[in-house]
Amino acid sequence: MSNWICIQQFTTLPEAALAKNLLEANGIAASVLNKQDSSYLNFGDIELLVPEAQVEAALQLLNQPL
Repeated sequence: MSNWICIQQFTTLPEAALAKNLLEANGIAASVLNKQDSSYLNFGDIELLVPEAQVEAALQLLNQPL
């Protein structure tokens, strides 16, 4: 995953999963990397990663108003 870029960080897994599903539904590859401590969930973040070539499209999609 050396060509993948973190485009957003979350504090809860459901938020990250929703963003990942939105991207994938629109043809953008996405992956969630959970860096939270397994004992204390308030330490660490959950990162949303996309391929470098799709960063711009992913950010535009995520930043659209509802």
